[in-house]
Amino acid sequence: MERQQLLSVAWYTVAWYTGAVVAVDIHGMSGEIRPSLMQLKSLRRLDLSFNSFNGIAIPQFFGSLDNLQYLNLSDAGFGGLIPSSLGNLSRLEVLDLKVRHDLSIDNFQWITGLISLEYLDMSGVNLSLVKDWVDALNQLPSIFELHLSGCSLFGYVPSPVSLNFTSLAVMDLSFNNFNSKIPDWVQNVSSLQYLDMSESKLYGRIPLGLGEMPNLVSLDLSLNYNLTASCSQLFRKRWEKIEVINFRENKVHAKLPSSLGNMTSLVLLNLDNNAVEGGIPSSIGKLCNLSHFYLSRNNMTGSLPEFLEGTESCPSRNPLPNLHQFHLDDNQLIGKIPNWLGRVENLVELDLSYNLFEGQIPSSLGSLKNLTTLQLSTNKLNGTLPESLGQLFASATFDVSFNQLYGTVSEAVFSKLTQLTLLDLSYNSLVLNVSSNWMPPFTLVKLGMDTVPNWFWNGMPRMMFLSLSYNHFSGHIPESIEKMCGSLFAIDLSSNNFIGSLPSNLSKCHFLTTLDLSNNILSEDIPYSLGQLQSLQVLHLNNNQLSGNLPSSLINLFVLMTMDLRNNDLSGEIPTWIGDGFSYLTILNLRSNAFYGEIPSQLSKVSSLQVLDVGEKSLEWQYSDKHW
Repeated sequence: MERQQLLSVAWYTVAWYTGAVVAVDIHGMSGEIRPSLMQLKSLRRLDLSFNSFNGIAIPQFFGSLDNLQYLNLSDAGFGGLIPSSLGNLSRLEVLDLKVRHDLSIDNFQWITGLISLEYLDMSGVNLSLVKDWVDALNQLPSIFELHLSGCSLFGYVPSPVSLNFTSLAVMDLSFNNFNSKIPDWVQNVSSLQYLDMSESKLYGRIPLGLGEMPNLVSLDLSLNYNLTASCSQLFRKRWEKIEVINFRENKVHAKLPSSLGNMTSLVLLNLDNNAVEGGIPSSIGKLCNLSHFYLSRNNMTGSLPEFLEGTESCPSRNPLPNLHQFHLDDNQLIGKIPNWLGRVENLVELDLSYNLFEGQIPSSLGSLKNLTTLQLSTNKLNGTLPESLGQLFASATFDVSFNQLYGTVSEAVFSKLTQLTLLDLSYNSLVLNVSSNWMPPFTLVKLGMDTVPNWFWNGMPRMMFLSLSYNHFSGHIPESIEKMCGSLFAIDLSSNNFIGSLPSNLSKCHFLTTLDLSNNILSEDIPYSLGQLQSLQVLHLNNNQLSGNLPSSLINLFVLMTMDLRNNDLSGEIPTWIGDGFSYLTILNLRSNAFYGEIPSQLSKVSSLQVLDVGEKSLEWQYSDKHW
């Protein structure tokens, strides 16, 4: 039996053989909805969510189901205008109409007839033609939860004539196009617990009154880009029950006040990519519930406190016992990394990279048994690498690159780090002292080191990104690179001192999309086997000493977008197949080689080509004679 017939029969059977049905839940169906459903006079719950009605209209007769209390039509595949007849459902408590496309409303007055409504979700419904939505919703005496996310609302958020939201606890107006300030009436909805107005093109000052709302638990104003507030003023408010503050990607500025420590219910604070200044107040030690602390990409120039205050009030008496993620990267923080960080027992991610921290890495960090990410790169840290870091058994990312670390690192530091996938010790003065036959217990996806150990070339079968540029590596590129080919997507060995020929077995890296061997001393011919890299999109062999003709096998690089071969000793005529085989090529640079003859006219077939550089004399001829 077809699904459409089955759906109709299912309703027909319910309608004629039951008589006292109070709930109908049907999912994963398609077809039409027959009016026989109206004969279920006692029906209180109708759930048709997650069906495939292929854009048919919501039936008008749904408005005649007088006893209906629960109506869920979310992601059911309905289209067109939502019928105003739904406003007849005076007993309805829950109305869920959220969609991904194709539902709209041109008049919102019918909503005022839903006098028992407590929950309304119209996320994704096109409300761009509705002007009176706030006034209409303000007339719903029992409304508790309101979701209008992604509804194409625009312009100023209107203000009601008089505020009647006495029960509203959840209001989600995210992903709209308001181009508005946050309206003053919002901070007067004293019952509000969860407010989400993220990514809605709001601007202007964040009202200080939001910090005085007695029941507010979660406030998300992220990704508006033009909301401003002074931390020192805003965080001096009471914020009695606040657990989540997300102001990411705005213009919040000034210093964090010590009163931040009074927000003792705080679980998440996200101020990423704002203009916060100064340092971190020691009062954060009072935030026993804090789990996520994000202050990346700000203008902070202060330091981390040497000691935290108020930790004795936390149950474990350890600092920040619930903190999982601590991100302060991309600031200008100074001073030393404090020892108390090593006592944040549940810390999972620590990112202090791209700052100006100095001094030694505290050995206490080795006590962080749950730490998966340690990012200390691009600071002014000095001294040796503490052996205690070898106790970070859960660590997957270990990056201390671009510091002033020195000394010998024994294999004991890494012998127990079985979960490690990214290791970067580069741009320091560290020497890895391991036995010649030592094999690490981890399998890396990415490695950054100043010297490449033997065990690395002997096989990292899960390596996806091999990035060893701007080191001082010399000698031949080992043929054993083949052992990594099974998973490699990118190879970057640029700006080193590698000599000899390109390894012919690179052709076995079947998934390779980027190959950058530029700025080395590689010589001899480009191997014919390179044409077997049919996933290759970016090829940089420039600034070497490669010679010979371009192998015709390169025509097989069907998805190649960039080919940079400048500053080599390549010779012969520029092959005509370049114009025949490349549909996606945007950059072709052959300058400063020994090519001769004419520029092939076939190059004009490469419609995607944006940059062509074959040398000044050739280009002059090209433009004057070929009219390209």
